[in-house]
Amino acid sequence: MNPNLTLLHAYPFEKLAALKQDILPPVEKDPIAMSIGEPAHSTPHFIEEALAANIDGLGVYPSTKGMPELRATIALWLERRFRLPETAVNPETQVLPVSGSREALFSFAQAMVDAKTAEKPVVVMPNPFYQIYEGAALLAGAEPYYLNTTAETGYLPDFSAVPEAIWRRCQLLYLCSPGNPTGAVMSAEDHKYALELAERYDFLIASDECYSELYDDEQNPPPGLLATAYSLGNTAFKRCLVFHSLSKRSNAPGLRSGFVAGDAEVLAQYFRYRTYQGCALPLPTQHASIRAWQDEQHVIENRRLYREKFTAFITLLSGTIAVEKPPASFYVWLKTPIDDTEFAKRLFQLENLTVLPGSYLSRAFNGVNPGRNHVRIALVAPLDECIKAVHRLKNFLNTL
Repeated sequence: MNPNLTLLHAYPFEKLAALKQDILPPVEKDPIAMSIGEPAHSTPHFIEEALAANIDGLGVYPSTKGMPELRATIALWLERRFRLPETAVNPETQVLPVSGSREALFSFAQAMVDAKTAEKPVVVMPNPFYQIYEGAALLAGAEPYYLNTTAETGYLPDFSAVPEAIWRRCQLLYLCSPGNPTGAVMSAEDHKYALELAERYDFLIASDECYSELYDDEQNPPPGLLATAYSLGNTAFKRCLVFHSLSKRSNAPGLRSGFVAGDAEVLAQYFRYRTYQGCALPLPTQHASIRAWQDEQHVIENRRLYREKFTAFITLLSGTIAVEKPPASFYVWLKTPIDDTEFAKRLFQLENLTVLPGSYLSRAFNGVNPGRNHVRIALVAPLDECIKAVHRLKNFLNTL
């Protein structure tokens, strides 16, 4: 067995199941789950149609590199969405389709971390975080270093707080913008600072941008790492890799389709790794993905639905507890008046409403657990269910 397996923490939903195990919620209240970030809006019909129309592709081994048409479509989408010049992204060398961003975010560290250095390598990541970053670092033989993101830092990583000795050992920096669970958005200046550090200390940046298309202000979409790099003259995207997915953007989590794009030299080595891993997208999935990346109307409608739910949820909750609307994502990161695990436990016990304790998404680091006394609430359910949930949440808060 790989001894690093023993270092892995229980996954947040495993902890949540244990927390709820012996509790009997009121049977007269139907269960409402707002703990998992699984989109519940309808998958666009044209994605399903493209999948069905190309079902005969299941009889063919797909290429790990993906169809040229898919890579070209992704390159065009990146240029449109992030206002890059035409042909700024080379679909032949700078785009690689992946089986969802989760699979790629994990496997990327396995391919890129060199564990046989004189000093133990470090992978830097935000805290709270998507637990895949931590697991990827540990199984690659690296030491995770947590960047606490708190209200004081605007829920963004403070790169200046990291000791130089850590940056010297850093091989990989995970970014997440818009952030999970906070919805905070990094600015181009934040990207610039990270890029300067990567250049100075020679590490790679893996920017998880899977929530980039779920934002509140239609006139102010979140910036992307590649666009910032290009604006600084890094037109080859050296040390920059971005990870995108159709799961949140197109309500297609079961399609398991995304891409990684950026530094061609790094992607050539990552492609080599993936040819052994056996993770090529089936041809029907690739055809459906082409249709998804080509269309923006369904994404605009998706944002409208989330905006409607955020407005209703936060308006109804205001006055009962302090709550803020995040600039992006579909999460409410709510500060709790009592311990977060006790809050989630009693909310389920009294109201049959499930939320995720924030401490399950973070680690105590430098004397602080930034997820403690918070819960993550995913506004993925239909509007009427979100409204029902906020009334139950208010009822519970009034008992505290």
